[in-house]
Amino acid sequence: MTDHPRRVTRALLSVSDKTGLIEFAKALAAHDVELVSTGGTAKAIAAAGLKVKDVSDLTGFPEMMDGRVKTLHPKVHGGLLAIRDNKEHADAMKAHGIAPIDLLVVNLYPFEATVDKGAGFEDCIENIDIGGPAMIRAAAKNHDDVAVVVEADDYKAVLDELAANNGATTLKLRRRLAAKAYARTGAYDAAISNWFNRQLEIDAPDFRAFGGRLIQSLRYGENPHQTAAFYATPDKRPGVSTARQLQGKELSYNNINDTDAAYECIGEFDTKRTAACVIVKHANPCGVAEGSNLVDAYRKALACDSTSAFGGIIAMNRALDADTAREITKIFTEVIIAPDASEEAIAIIGGKKNLRLLLAGSLPDPRAPGLTAKTVAGGLLVQSRDNAVVDDMTFKVVTKRAPSDAEMRDLKFAFRVAKHVKSNTIIYAKDLATVGIGAGQMSRVDSARIAARKAQDAANELKLAEPLTKGSVVASDAFFPFADGMLACIEAGATAVVQPGGSMRDDEVIKAADEHGIAMVFTGTRHFRH
Repeated sequence: MTDHPRRVTRALLSVSDKTGLIEFAKALAAHDVELVSTGGTAKAIAAAGLKVKDVSDLTGFPEMMDGRVKTLHPKVHGGLLAIRDNKEHADAMKAHGIAPIDLLVVNLYPFEATVDKGAGFEDCIENIDIGGPAMIRAAAKNHDDVAVVVEADDYKAVLDELAANNGATTLKLRRRLAAKAYARTGAYDAAISNWFNRQLEIDAPDFRAFGGRLIQSLRYGENPHQTAAFYATPDKRPGVSTARQLQGKELSYNNINDTDAAYECIGEFDTKRTAACVIVKHANPCGVAEGSNLVDAYRKALACDSTSAFGGIIAMNRALDADTAREITKIFTEVIIAPDASEEAIAIIGGKKNLRLLLAGSLPDPRAPGLTAKTVAGGLLVQSRDNAVVDDMTFKVVTKRAPSDAEMRDLKFAFRVAKHVKSNTIIYAKDLATVGIGAGQMSRVDSARIAARKAQDAANELKLAEPLTKGSVVASDAFFPFADGMLACIEAGATAVVQPGGSMRDDEVIKAADEHGIAMVFTGTRHFRH
C-alpha cells in the first residue's frame, strides 16, 4: 500500500458533539481548507470568526422538514463519492457543478444518550440521524480519496498528517478512519434496532445486531496467546464497564470477567437491608455473606474458602470503609469493587500499589431486563437476563416439616447466591453465609460432595470441631433428578433444602426428605448458569 496522499481542499463539518470543534476548524483553515457546514455547527464556526459556507449555499436548497433534509443532495454525495482519477466521474462533477469534499467530519445525533436519559418515543425517533450515516458511509466507501472522522478523538491524527504531508492525508490513515466509520454506523444502527425491539416487545427479531465502543485494549485474553479488548455497550448497567478505577494495575480479561460476576452477585443484596460481601474466583463465588457491617460480612465470606479467596475478586454492596479495607489487605487480592469508598479506605488500599480499586457509583438492579449473548460456532445465543429475584418468589413447602424462621432466612440467602454459581450448583449456608459451594460439576451429587469436602477443609483451617455444614441449609440451582444428591447434602449435615422442583421423581425426593425429617421448599424457578 502506497501513501497515496490526498490534499484536503474542502471539508464538510456537521457535528452534534462540538468538543474540540473550533480548535479543529481553525487548524483546518490554517491549511487553507474551505469549510462547509450545517446548522448549529456552521453558527459555532462563524461565531469563532472563521469563514464558513452553509451547506444550503452548496446545494442550492434550504434546510427543510425540521432539519431532516439538508445534506441528502447530489452536490454533497457527489462530492464525497466521486473517484478523483476517474474521467467519467470528473466530467460529471464539472457538468453538474459538484465540488469535491476531501474531508468529512460527522458525529451522529445522540440517539444512545437520548434513550439513556429516558426520553419518550417521539424524542428518540427524532434523534435518529439519517443524513449523517449516509454521508459517513459514502465517504468511507470512497476512502481512496476522502478522509472521514466520526469523533473528536481523531482530530489530532488528521492534523498531524496535514502538517507532515503538506496539507494531505495518507491512504493508511483514510483506511483506518473508514473502518472506524463503518463500525460507528454499525453500532449506531444496532442501538436503534435493539431499542425498537424493546419498544415492540420483540424477543427474537429476524436480525440481531450488537455494537460497542472500545474501553481498552487488553494485554491478552483468557490465555497469553489470545488477543482481547473490552467494549462498552449502550446498556449503562452499573458494574465494571462503568466503574472508575482509582488505582492498581490495568485490568486483565479475566479480572474483568470475574469482577463482573462478583458485582452482579452483590447486586442481589439490598444495601438498605444488609451489608454484604462476595468473593469470586474464576467467575464463581467462593464465599458470600451478609453481616451487621462490611467487615463482618467479609470475614464470614472469607471463612467459607480462604484458600480459593487468595488472589480473588471482592465485591461490596456498600461504600468500602477503613476497617474492611485493612482486613482485605491482609491477604493478596486482585480487585475490589464497591459503589463507593471512604477517603481513609482509599488511602489504605493505596498502600497496595497493584491492588485495583473500582468504584461503580451504584449497584446493578437484579430485576432489570436486558440481554446476554454467547458465541457458538457460526452463531450467537441471545437470551434475556436472568432477572428472577428471590424476594419475588413464593417458597412452597412440600415436606411434612416446614422450615423454621432461621432456616427460611438462610434458604432465601442460599438460593440468592445459587443464581450466580455455575451449574450444577449446590450451596450450603448457615447464619447468612455460605459454608460450602459446589460449582460447575457434571453431576449434582458431585457438587454436593465437593461443597461438603471444601466445608471440611475450611473447618480444619479454622480448627473447628465439625464443618459448618452441620445444621446448615442447602440450595440447588435446579431440581434433584434423584434423591441421591439431596441425601449427600443430608449426610453433610443439611437440615433444610430449597430447589426449583419439577423432576419426574419429585415424589421420591420429597419422600426421602420426610424420612430424614428434612424441610424442603420448591421455588418453581431454575437458575442454570453455564
